[in-house]
Amino acid sequence: MKNVVKCLKMSLKYIDIGANLTDPMFRGLYGGSQKHQDDLELVLKRSWTQGLQKMIITVGTLNEADEALSLAQKDDRLYITMGCHPTRCGEFLPNPEQYYEGLKAKINQNSSKVIAIGECGLDYDRLHFCEKETQKTYFEKQLSLAEEFRLPLFLHCRNSHDDFIEILRRNKSKLDSCGGGVVHSFTGTLEEAQDVIDFHPNLYIGLNGCSLKTEENLNVVRQLPNDRILLETDCPWCGIRPSHAGQKFVQTKFPTVKKKEKWTAESLIDGRCEPCQISQVLEVIAGVKQENVESLADVFYKNTIKIFFSKEK
Repeated sequence: MKNVVKCLKMSLKYIDIGANLTDPMFRGLYGGSQKHQDDLELVLKRSWTQGLQKMIITVGTLNEADEALSLAQKDDRLYITMGCHPTRCGEFLPNPEQYYEGLKAKINQNSSKVIAIGECGLDYDRLHFCEKETQKTYFEKQLSLAEEFRLPLFLHCRNSHDDFIEILRRNKSKLDSCGGGVVHSFTGTLEEAQDVIDFHPNLYIGLNGCSLKTEENLNVVRQLPNDRILLETDCPWCGIRPSHAGQKFVQTKFPTVKKKEKWTAESLIDGRCEPCQISQVLEVIAGVKQENVESLADVFYKNTIKIFFSKEK
């Protein structure tokens, strides 16, 4: 029976819509200190073994673009977003048009790999990095980028729902042109999720470990329509921790070491999320909804193909 379960799990197909593969942790660097060898290739190998079919590498600033593109060019299963994270929007200020043109140039030069605009949006939890008005201005500017290239949006909204949805409503024609997008790493209320879903038929909700922390989070997830959910890890962040409410539904376990210095090629590192752990996100959602894991995997996979990969040749 155990072998049957294992085969079923291996047959599941996933797409991770949010993987921060350029993070130094995947090079063995933590706080600027080398704790273990570069293991990105091993991380990717584990991911493909676990059923990942594609991954979207998150770009949060123009300065990260080249490294992300370099990774994506090495594997047909890797793609990237292109944009500026709300906390980094101050980078526009010295020369807004030059920065915007820089983003455009990267998209034009790499049209087969750039499949979404982002990560862009608003983050009012970290205003010490970038103040509200700057965030709002350059969030709206990037909606024009999505319209111009007809690429879906990879959106960030943290403690900023009212301004976030107001900007989207003001620019609905741009969303219609670009085909929609996803509000990733969703941790908001059911009312906020409903606002997103009701606003546009092609706006999805991205769920990861941070979306499954509390009982309140789980109650929101329980009521989300399956045809509007996408899966992500937001690795190396947003893993499902033992203290999280969703932990009780996790079935898939991975060999894990507690200390970075005890790294082995076969083990995950406690506190560093990997793309392979997307299976745990699925298991929690299935447990919360009391629905079949295989059926949900298929729905979420098709949702992702529809919004990000339907234009593939």
